[in-house]
Amino acid sequence: MTTIPATTSTVISSSISGGKSSTSSTGGSSSSNSDIASQISNIMQQISKLSQQLKDLATSGSADADSQKQRELLQAEIKQLQAQLAQLEYKQAEEAQKKNDEKQAQSAVKPEGVNTPSDNNQIDIYI
Repeated sequence: MTTIPATTSTVISSSISGGKSSTSSTGGSSSSNSDIASQISNIMQQISKLSQQLKDLATSGSADADSQKQRELLQAEIKQLQAQLAQLEYKQAEEAQKKNDEKQAQSAVKPEGVNTPSDNNQIDIYI
């Protein structure tokens, strides 16, 4: 069983056995880019595993109600993971934009010198 905390306080437990899937919700949040990147990686791995299970189920050729139900559950869980992945990617993009804005704000500070005097080194000349 693999548990992935998300910034939207949703945790998806991926355990599919006998056509059953479980989803639980807890409070978990993270703000680190590396943490978000690892969550994205974990979700991508889960989507890959679930897609493979769905493919294996489709190639098995069974068309009974249980296998149809299991396919629907797998598809629903994949969609949920994709939505969570989109939220994490959006959060990662927001943080990157915030860091970029901070760098631009720091570089926008006027350098002191002859052509750009500051309040401390400005000379008032009266004629």
